[in-house]
Amino acid sequence: MMYWSLIIYCGVITFFTRFSMFFLLKKDIFNEKTKKILSFVPAAIFPAIIFPPIFLDDMGSVDLESNPKILAAIVAIITGYFTKNIIGTIFAGLISYWFLIFMYYQ
Repeated sequence: MMYWSLIIYCGVITFFTRFSMFFLLKKDIFNEKTKKILSFVPAAIFPAIIFPPIFLDDMGSVDLESNPKILAAIVAIITGYFTKNIIGTIFAGLISYWFLIFMYYQ
């Protein structure tokens, strides 16, 4: 039964990451050059690029405890949602990540 719950959980997570890229992302926040570049990359690729560096440690196992990358990603998501500014979102995520690793996770 453990395997089935894991398979269902992974399916739900995969669905919502792809759903968010298609339906929650507004197309008018990008300039024309960014739209052209992103048109070559399917939305299904973004979760595969973004989520492993955030949730996996150096050995490839899931690291949910004491992981500053998760908190920094949450800060970046909130910043991106409210500001709709890509550069500001990147800087907010980076600054919060650096602050967390230098102040709390040494």
